[in-house]
Amino acid sequence: MLELADAQHTDRKTLFVEVILPLTIAINYTYRIPYEMNGQVEVGKRVVVQFGKSKIYTAIIAHITEQAPAKYEAKYIMDILDAEPIVNAAQLQFWTWLADYYLCNIGEVMNAALPSALKLASETKIELNKEFEIDRSTLNDREFLIVDALELQPELTVSDIAKLLGQKTVMPILKLMFEKNIIHISEEVNDRYKPRRRTFITLNPVYHNQDQLKELFSILEKRAPKQADAVLAYIQLSRKQKTISKNELIEASGASATAIKGLIEKEVLFAEEKTVSRLIDADDELESNFELSPAQKVALTEIQDGFTQKDVLLLHGVTSSGKTQLYIRLIEQMVNNGKQVLYLLPEIALTTHIVERLRRYFGNSIGVYHSRFNDNERVEVWQKVLTGQYRVVLGARSSVFLPFSDLGLIVVDEEHETSYKQFDPAPRYNARDAAIYLGNMYRAKVLLGSATPSMESFFNAHNGKYGFVQLTERFGGVQMPQIEVVSIAEETKKKTIQSHFTSVLMNDIHTALAAKEQVILFQNRRGYAPVIICKVCAYTPKCINCDVSLTYHKSSGKLHCHYCGYREESPSVCPACGSTQLEYKGFGTEKVEDELKLLLPDARIARMDLDTTRSKNGFQNILNDLDEKRIDILAGTQMVAKGLDFAGVTVIGIISADSLLKYPDFRANERAYQLLAQVSGRAGRRGKQGKVVIQTYDPNHRVIKQVIDNDYVDLYNTEMTERKSFKYPPFYRLIQLDIKHKDPEVLYHQAEYLAKELRKHFDDRVIGPEYPLVGRIRNYFIKSIMMKFEKEGISMPKVKATIREVILQYNTTKLSKGSIVQPDVDPY
Repeated sequence: MLELADAQHTDRKTLFVEVILPLTIAINYTYRIPYEMNGQVEVGKRVVVQFGKSKIYTAIIAHITEQAPAKYEAKYIMDILDAEPIVNAAQLQFWTWLADYYLCNIGEVMNAALPSALKLASETKIELNKEFEIDRSTLNDREFLIVDALELQPELTVSDIAKLLGQKTVMPILKLMFEKNIIHISEEVNDRYKPRRRTFITLNPVYHNQDQLKELFSILEKRAPKQADAVLAYIQLSRKQKTISKNELIEASGASATAIKGLIEKEVLFAEEKTVSRLIDADDELESNFELSPAQKVALTEIQDGFTQKDVLLLHGVTSSGKTQLYIRLIEQMVNNGKQVLYLLPEIALTTHIVERLRRYFGNSIGVYHSRFNDNERVEVWQKVLTGQYRVVLGARSSVFLPFSDLGLIVVDEEHETSYKQFDPAPRYNARDAAIYLGNMYRAKVLLGSATPSMESFFNAHNGKYGFVQLTERFGGVQMPQIEVVSIAEETKKKTIQSHFTSVLMNDIHTALAAKEQVILFQNRRGYAPVIICKVCAYTPKCINCDVSLTYHKSSGKLHCHYCGYREESPSVCPACGSTQLEYKGFGTEKVEDELKLLLPDARIARMDLDTTRSKNGFQNILNDLDEKRIDILAGTQMVAKGLDFAGVTVIGIISADSLLKYPDFRANERAYQLLAQVSGRAGRRGKQGKVVIQTYDPNHRVIKQVIDNDYVDLYNTEMTERKSFKYPPFYRLIQLDIKHKDPEVLYHQAEYLAKELRKHFDDRVIGPEYPLVGRIRNYFIKSIMMKFEKEGISMPKVKATIREVILQYNTTKLSKGSIVQPDVDPY
């Protein structure tokens, strides 16, 4: 009786939970738990709470206490959504570190970390999943009402559904409908995922009888010989494999799709369309018996030995040295030891390309995670990582937020890439640096790989903070590409340049095409023409929201702003002076593609930039076409520089190197070297030396010489001297504050006030405020304050705490009205 009384007493405890809300608030809010829910409360579970007068949110339990908040009366939570926690303790520790390090709030980290389906709120939009056939007989009354309403009105908010059902808490109902695949979360509407489907062919069981089959052949050979070939090819294929797709049958038999269709209509063959895995076909054979080269074997041993001394190691391997094969061997080792592995890639384009290679080794135990997946897919990956079904995760920067339980290795491929840095919204984190902290938390090893490492990583390896391994020869003995620098000024003078293509580049393109080889052309600007200018009055169309010129896109016939997305019709008459003499200046990838089609009408030309790869499968379609030689020339922005590996590409053309070299940024030389070296590395990767043509107005530039000599160490030494002199990373840490306001006059006073307050604490470490390169974006004027802090003898946690206090104090003044202050730690 006493034990029962104690249990009842425990159930009647008054519990409070501190929760993380997906909002920009500085302190976590505390709620009260109804007695009947005491037994369900756990850290990491989602709860439904009311915040403010009427807004409903999904929050995460961060802490359980019996202590009521001192300053306000705690509201009751409305519901608990999960049977098991969806966020683990390690993730909460990671979120806290990110918020502290990057000077943001933990709610902003939660917003970035969780797929939107896991954080439903009042204004979240819901729509029906059009790819799911709903069996209405399985729906309960409330689900039926919601489906009916969504068929009448394609999109409803959570608040609309609450009004429809006449109840406040609808999150549990929507959670179940989401899990049944009935609804979609509207944040992902634009890029709706379509399952990969294939048509599979089977022979009518009647013809398993030999006599029936002979009779069929005798009829088909007389009346439809192509159909007879198809049936024969089916029988031959069926001896080797369990399933036969329609495409495989067409290829093996040489019959047309019409011939196969005829057999299906005669019911000789049956066709069934099936959804197949995005990652691997169930019957694919896994290949893991590749041989490492002697250089790779040495590097692998050095990495394994290095990990006994250091937890973080930099692998500096030249392009095409076979770094991916080393990653595979290390991943295999970790998976065999029962550990999870995170393989980070900077671009979704690389993710889709490399997963095709990795799937052969890890089959269904590999998950893929990036922002182009819709919410249903991302939640599915989240759950499979949480339950340990996925041992390997391949993903872009957001995959650092997944709920790993036993992480053993993190591979950060192309660790130098700027794509690892999130610029907007907060948290403005760098996934490479976050991965190093994550590795430390889990006691996992971190391998940073690059042919052109970031200065910071090379500095840390040079000083012994990281381990260091080099791989200096290309796999298979392939030579480094031959690089030729061509002066645009010289060719213009001699009149040997055609449009934007020098005679050297055109000759090499013609030679490659004649040999049935492929060409990649790099121009680091998208669009058709960056500027339209009036020849009479020099008028240039500008964005109405930002201080930038509009870029002309021929495909849409409109002028586009690449900062805010504003578009307007391209003028035929100058709105300033009425002149019709409007001229296009500069050129982007769209113009490169257009002019190549005129110069090489028989070549198959494609373009890879943000405009052609907006759809989820846009990258993959272009890469597949290049791999299967349906493209002769691919023109693209820096997307083409990143990790692509195609046997047929022998010529690379860099159309204008100057746009990389003449950029006002302390990292300009480092970035230019990285891009030029990475683009060059796409040439001649399997069995044949490639050719790279660099077109420039400044052929004697130091960085171009370093690229030709493949001399990263010389670049590093010269850059380090300059950075030490001018107080830049890796010797100093940078923190930037952007202050934004719609009135430039008010902004001036706000920025000056903030800079003055910061100088009281940090003296001449505070620089500015100054206008950035683009001083107005989306109608907000911007001023930037830069702070430089030496690495030795200063406590960065104290520095950041002081910056938080200054911003908080500023936000309490009347002067701050209408302004936005955005801190950015390690901004470049």
